[in-house]
Amino acid sequence: MTRPRVLLASCAALPRSNADDTALPEVLAEVGVEADWAPWDDPAAPFGSADLVVLRSTWDYPVRRKEFLAWCDAVPALANPAAVARWNTDKAYLADLAAHGVPVVPTELIAPGEPLRAPEEGFVLKPAVGASSRGAARFAAGELGAARSHLAALHAEDQVVLVQPYQRAVDGEGETALVFLGGVFSHAFVKGAMLPDPAVSGPGPGERFGVLPDAALRRAAEDAVDAAAALRGLRRADLLYARVDLVRGEDGAPVLLELELTEPSLGFAQADPGALPRFASAIRAAVG
Repeated sequence: MTRPRVLLASCAALPRSNADDTALPEVLAEVGVEADWAPWDDPAAPFGSADLVVLRSTWDYPVRRKEFLAWCDAVPALANPAAVARWNTDKAYLADLAAHGVPVVPTELIAPGEPLRAPEEGFVLKPAVGASSRGAARFAAGELGAARSHLAALHAEDQVVLVQPYQRAVDGEGETALVFLGGVFSHAFVKGAMLPDPAVSGPGPGERFGVLPDAALRRAAEDAVDAAAALRGLRRADLLYARVDLVRGEDGAPVLLELELTEPSLGFAQADPGALPRFASAIRAAVG
């Protein structure tokens, strides 16, 4: 039996991803899948002949999105699919999910040239196309001058900008990230506030630890994954991975902050030892 050949797409700055999933080729070998890392823009990488190309640490795409999406379209077998990457790399997808009934952090899109209509309390501005917290900034209700300057700087880069009320529970609880592999819940971890209030004690930026999410978080995450699959005309199992980032609103109910379907860190370093092997099995199933 011929062993499937998988390429894990990274970027030039991190050609073998980061420590979270660098060992994935070795774990895939244990289940009979030949795999290696390759930057997505490496012209020598045989993406066209691979049985499957898995989007992983393609973290330079925000400044090259058009080129990145053209590459996605050209890959014969890509996970998650190119159409999902096109939809999910622009945070306007949050409006689609909200219209589909998913509880989402209230989000307004501000196109270049449009004015800021800030919430009455603290808020966040961030580019619609961006990774991690790059370009994101938090403002108090009275910091409209600074916020308008930040908005102008992002608009000068031809960025559509999101404005969202800051979710204060993040300062104390962080964000809960729930990870699904092949449509099935795998594990969860907490991410500390990326734009913390220095007056509030709690997890520091980037601090993460494994958790067992409660039923409300589980239901909210399951609903978000179902909605995304339905909106893209897919089955849940067609999504090789999904990371659902949830926070608690003012009433304590979970709301969606991000649904990462393109290149998220999946928190294997914070998960149980079986998480990375589960991902390997999901990749093998996707090859078939």
